[in-house]
Amino acid sequence: LPVSGRDLLLAVDISGSMQTQDMVDGRRVIDRLSAVKRVAGDFIGRRQGDRLGLILFGQQAYLQTPLTFDRKTVRQLLEEAAIGLAGRATAIGDAIGLAVKRLREQSQDNRVLILLTDGANTAGEIEPLRAAQLAARSDVRIYTIGIGADEVMMRDVFGSRRRVNPSSDLDEETLTAIADLTGGRYFRGRDIQGLQEIYTLLDALEPLEVEEDTFRPVQELYHWPLAGALLLSLVLAASHVSWVLSPGARAARDNWQRLQV
Repeated sequence: LPVSGRDLLLAVDISGSMQTQDMVDGRRVIDRLSAVKRVAGDFIGRRQGDRLGLILFGQQAYLQTPLTFDRKTVRQLLEEAAIGLAGRATAIGDAIGLAVKRLREQSQDNRVLILLTDGANTAGEIEPLRAAQLAARSDVRIYTIGIGADEVMMRDVFGSRRRVNPSSDLDEETLTAIADLTGGRYFRGRDIQGLQEIYTLLDALEPLEVEEDTFRPVQELYHWPLAGALLLSLVLAASHVSWVLSPGARAARDNWQRLQV
């Protein structure tokens, strides 16, 4: 079994703004959370050897999946995430704080948080930079990803088209500072291809398995020879009883008794 010695948490923003449809996927335009599910799901599937966990955050932050080697479950629970499940606002600081708490409880030295959001901190009990300082002291490395297109064409009430920036609320300055404080990096994902390139780069920055842990599967088979021995003993016992009760056996006993007399 490959083991990397890395604990890796993914913190995914599921606030109301993540339903914005500005992520280009070929000829289609999909919402931000759907794009994250597709690209981050593939990333999870590749992380063999890491212990993975999932945090979902909006107005509150929740640990959706504790750290585990079960990548299939982590990916499934990411797929089941829904907009607004954790509230409509964005508590980036609380998400970082929760991640630090969970990672600090583990004995591993290689602790990583990948935080993805499309906005600024608008809720929560702890400021993002304060949370980042706690992460730095706990040796938690944070990679931050800002998601959302730079501009889209929209129609106003009069039917005319105009360019708007759907990511005007994205606080890139804070996300960059969080990454710098913890030894990570900030990335900008403007479309599906950009997100895929980011996660490919993360694979390079956080390499996969570095050692192996040997495991020998054990399957108990003792019941088969035990059942055979029991069956054989029953057959032998039945044969002995049959011989004892047979006429030949009785005649042999009578002859032996006469010889004794």
